[in-house]
Formats: sequence, C-alpha cells, structure tokens
Amino acid sequence: EEDSLSPFICLQKKKKEAKLMQKALEVKEEDFRERMKATACRWRDLHTKEAQLKSYMEKFRKILKENDEMRIQALQKASRERERKMQKESELLRAKMQLEALRNKHQKLCHKVRKYSIFNKYLEEVVKISQFEEIQEVIWRYKTLVKMHKDLLQLQQRRKEMSEQAKVLLDQYTAEKEAEALQYKNELVQLQLYFDQVQNDVLSWEACWADIQNMTAKETLKLGTIKMAIFNLFQ
Repeated sequence: EEDSLSPFICLQKKKKEAKLMQKALEVKEEDFRERMKATACRWRDLHTKEAQLKSYMEKFRKILKENDEMRIQALQKASRERERKMQKESELLRAKMQLEALRNKHQKLCHKVRKYSIFNKYLEEVVKISQFEEIQEVIWRYKTLVKMHKDLLQLQQRRKEMSEQAKVLLDQYTAEKEAEALQYKNELVQLQLYFDQVQNDVLSWEACWADIQNMTAKETLKLGTIKMAIFNLFQ
C-alpha cells in the first residue's frame, strides 16, 4: 500500500511544486510586465528627450552656423575695409610722390628757364640782324637743319650697313667660289690620275695586242707553211 501511495504522494508533491512554480512564474511575469512597462515609459521619455535634444542641437547648429556666417561676414568686411584703407593709403602715398615729383620738375624747369633766358636774349639779337622776323622761325629753321642732319646720318648709316652687308655677301660668294674651285681642282686631279691610269692601261693593252698580232702572224705563217707542205705532199 505504501508502494502504491508513494507515486501518488510524489505526484501530489510535483503538482504542488508545479503550482508553486506557476505562481512564482506568474509573479515573475507580472514583475517582468511591470518592468517592461517602466522600460517602455523610459524609452518613450528617452525618445522624447532625444527628439528634444535633436531639436536643441539643430537650433544650436543653426545658431553656430549663423554666428560663423556673421563672423565670416565681419572678417570679410574688416578685410575689405583694411584693403580699402591700404589702397587709399597707397593712392595717397602715390599722389604725394607724384606731387613731390611735379614740384621737383617745376623747380628744374624754373632753373632751366633762368638758365636759358640768356639764349632768349641771344635769339632776339639774332632776329634783329637776320632775315627772320620771329624767334619761332629761327627755332623751326634750327629743327629743320637738325632733322636734315639726322636724316643724313641715318642715310649714311644705312649706306654703311648696306656696304658692310654687300662686303659680307661678297666674302661669302668668294668663299663659296673658292670652295667650288678647290672642289673642281680636286676633281681635276682625280680625273688626271684616272686618265694616267687609263693611258697606262691602254699602253699595256696595246703591247698585249701587238704580242697577240705577232703571235697570230707567226701562227698564220706556220699554218701557211703546213698548208703548203700538205699541198706538196698531196701533189
């Protein structure tokens, strides 16, 4: 009987343990669901905070971008102002230098006027004793003579250059003809050597031809003698 009750008791124990485990699982599931709800709430809060953070970061980036643009514009404006100021200072310095140069030129011109005033008096005296009526006519005449002198010098220089160029061309032509004459002379020497060699060959061949003719005459004479002997024997 104890043996038959033992499995039943074990089964009851197992069922009791299963119920206890089921209750523990239900408690854990409930705790897990509560935790999941809390986690979902936290995730929603995190997403909300993340969206707020993104919005804040976007606004912050826009503010930084606007600040950078304003800073760049301010720097560009300051740079343009600085360049404009430097350009104005450069133009002012150039104007001062030009003014100083003009003052120096004016002083030099005044000095020249004082220096050459004696020539004006001289020209006035020249007009009085010459056929000219005004000083300007004397100056024009002088300029004409200077121009004619300059033209004559240029013409002389051109003629000199043409003469030098003709001399260079003549030298080149002479050098070319001398080179051609030397080449012809060398060719003539070669032809003379060839003619001498050919003449020697002709003499050699003429001697050989004479020997051949002598030998032919001897052979002809010998042949005639043989023919006469054969003819006599035949007779």
